[in-house]
Amino acid sequence: MTPDLIGRAAALLDAYRQRGLKIATAESCTGGLVTALLTEISGSSAVVERGFVTYSNEAKTELISVPADLIVTHGAVSEPVARAMAEGALAHSRADVAVAITGVAGPTGGTATKPVGLVHFGLARKGAPTAHLEHRYGDLGRENVRRRAVEDALSLLEQAIG
Repeated sequence: MTPDLIGRAAALLDAYRQRGLKIATAESCTGGLVTALLTEISGSSAVVERGFVTYSNEAKTELISVPADLIVTHGAVSEPVARAMAEGALAHSRADVAVAITGVAGPTGGTATKPVGLVHFGLARKGAPTAHLEHRYGDLGRENVRRRAVEDALSLLEQAIG
């Protein structure tokens, strides 16, 4: 992890800690990178409640209750699934805020309608509507798509507390 990302993560954790808030993650294409970044910081256990790596469709359904028919209808990389992942992570944790990431990191797996670099994010907060963000990074290479997704997940978590 780069020093700038670690600095952002540390500031984010401090802000959440000061407000008494906890975070959960539900990660697919990032495979736990957001949680790994947050837990690089000593004392992160006061804020990071849990992380779900829901790489497979079955994991999304079994661990965080994403309806299987939602995945069949819209595909795993979609706005409805990203929203359901965030809501499921919130419901299956003791967190106050949950961020979810699902996308096509590449280099394979892209289609005409869901190209490599497409990533959907969900952000669920207790007592607030679930937010969605879509990014089409392009075919930047797997590592870069995943890094950009981590950066944008941090941005969503930052925005969630103002």
